Amino acid sequence: MIVHDGYENLEGIKNAVVTIGTFDGIHLGHQEIISRIIELAKSVDGETALVTFWPHPRYVLNQNQDNLKLLTTFDEKAEILSQLGLDHIVRVNFTKEFSQWTSEQFIQRIIISALHTKRLVIGYDHRFGKDRKGGFEHLKEHSGRYGFEVEEISKQTIDDVGISSTKIRNAIEEGKVELAHDFLGRFYEINGEVVSGDKIGKTLGFATANIQVEEPYKLVPADGAYAVIAEIKGKQHQAMLNIGYRPTVDGVSKKIEANIFDFNENIYGEKIKINFIKRLRDEIKFDSKEELSNQLQKDKEKATQILNQNLRNHSK
Repeated sequence: MIVHDGYENLEGIKNAVVTIGTFDGIHLGHQEIISRIIELAKSVDGETALVTFWPHPRYVLNQNQDNLKLLTTFDEKAEILSQLGLDHIVRVNFTKEFSQWTSEQFIQRIIISALHTKRLVIGYDHRFGKDRKGGFEHLKEHSGRYGFEVEEISKQTIDDVGISSTKIRNAIEEGKVELAHDFLGRFYEINGEVVSGDKIGKTLGFATANIQVEEPYKLVPADGAYAVIAEIKGKQHQAMLNIGYRPTVDGVSKKIEANIFDFNENIYGEKIKINFIKRLRDEIKFDSKEELSNQLQKDKEKATQILNQNLRNHSK
């Protein structure tokens, strides 16, 4: 897959079959659209392209959007789309000036002049252009003049999936990572770097990798303990992870810490991916470090059981 920064110098996209949107999370509804454009591209010996916007339009257009968290960073989104079989991402820099483009300008400059689109597929509720005036009815009415065919993914198809990025955000904010998995069709993930910590976990018999998520807009699940799969250097490892303030230890700074089972490598500075399998419990303040250590042992046993069951389910 090729990522194009901007639309100005596009070339070589053969018989482009295109869709448009932010596609945060690449949930099952988004995957319906991607699947359809791949199917259409095969029928016309073409290539698929997603026109998406970065940064997220709500960060540019709305004030006080610090609380808006995204399900996917751009790199995560690109990786998932590549795995789904998309050929091209066209990343349009979303600015206040760009937001003033009319739907006609958007169509003429990007869909026609830049991409030479043969087929355009959009979700039933997708709107674009200034004041969101562009949509399927306009495209259908003028498709002859524009020179490309347009198709809408039906309301029924999307509603049968019954999900939205907002529903998924709500689930993750509540720690319901299994529900998020059902909406996404995959485990929710965070990516970060392993950084030096205070080594308190090691004194409890549970050494941890402290994870720094670089993008402040990335949605991190609710505080608590989780059974997770940690991926380092392309290898997957069973682990448990805690998100929170560690009230038994200090209760001051929020941490994301993974205890990777049967693992004793130096991974400071390495990239790490965490796939959330199931929430184990809330974060709890214990009366002593000994009580905390005993609970961590119970968490490990429970997490191991969950992760082994997950492994069996996915090997069938």
